[in-house]
Amino acid sequence: MNNRILGITGFEVSEVSLGTWQVGGKWGDSFKHSNADKILNKAVDAGVNFIDTADVYSDGESEKAVGRLVKSRGEKIYVATKCGRQIDPHLNEGYTPKVLRDFVEASLKNMGLETLDLIQLHCPPAEVYYRPEIFEEFEKLKSEGKIQHLGVSVEKVEEALKAIEYQNVTTVQIIFNMFRQRPAELFFQEAKKRNIGVIVRVPLASGLLSGKFSSTSKFSEGDHRNFNRNGEAFDKGETFSGVNYSLGLRAVEKLRNAFPNQSLAQLALRWVLQFEEVGCVIPGASTVAQVDSNVLASGQVPLTKSEMDIIRKIYELEIKPQVHHLW
Repeated sequence: MNNRILGITGFEVSEVSLGTWQVGGKWGDSFKHSNADKILNKAVDAGVNFIDTADVYSDGESEKAVGRLVKSRGEKIYVATKCGRQIDPHLNEGYTPKVLRDFVEASLKNMGLETLDLIQLHCPPAEVYYRPEIFEEFEKLKSEGKIQHLGVSVEKVEEALKAIEYQNVTTVQIIFNMFRQRPAELFFQEAKKRNIGVIVRVPLASGLLSGKFSSTSKFSEGDHRNFNRNGEAFDKGETFSGVNYSLGLRAVEKLRNAFPNQSLAQLALRWVLQFEEVGCVIPGASTVAQVDSNVLASGQVPLTKSEMDIIRKIYELEIKPQVHHLW
């Protein structure tokens, strides 16, 4: 496993790390701690040392599993969690310093930790980025030793650009993949200038870039790939990166034809890692086998310019007109 420095934090993190939205089972299934323990330990065995979770993942059960992992292992494991999405309705008015402080303290209790390496605002409404008092509260939490660093998880490039204007924002978690290439433009430039740690989420476009789906694939009732394709529950861009499913399958087929002897999932992760601005990528996993597949991307030979050009042309022809301007 190759490591990279996560921006201002100075954390030396595994370039392929782990996101834990579905770590206790497939999306929509009940959380299984036995499965989570296997996946988390397998990841650490493979060299992963950065785990991203959130208080809303399985109502705190994911955080509990991560906390149990950290206490059971001797290796240094960086823990990142997120807060804010418990606010219901999820509106700007619900964001107050006290509410967010309470969320941080609840996460510490869930994980049995005294301090969080990284706490991230969890895709807050756009208005929150214009409220300095929200960001100031995390400075107080830092002075109290409850957090080490503040980051944000964003939906849109514009939100990321606004967030990094705050001096205490050290990381940005953003969707970036072969079907969502806009962050590589202005945002990556600005992040590099400020030494912001870039954490890439949804690198496989909710599994679409794994190449394992077809027009007849079925998803369970509680799986966001079943109920959120048009943004019925949360931002549409979280599901298949906002790409129309049929269009996405067509683009995936072109990728499969262009790279016939490669794992598409590993290709997608390798593509993300081509960008030096990326601190780490956090694919999720609902099985140990998926962890095994994901971590292999770290040891692969970098893509050539011609290979990158092929991917860029498929994006520009098939995907860019639909999604580039939206996020």
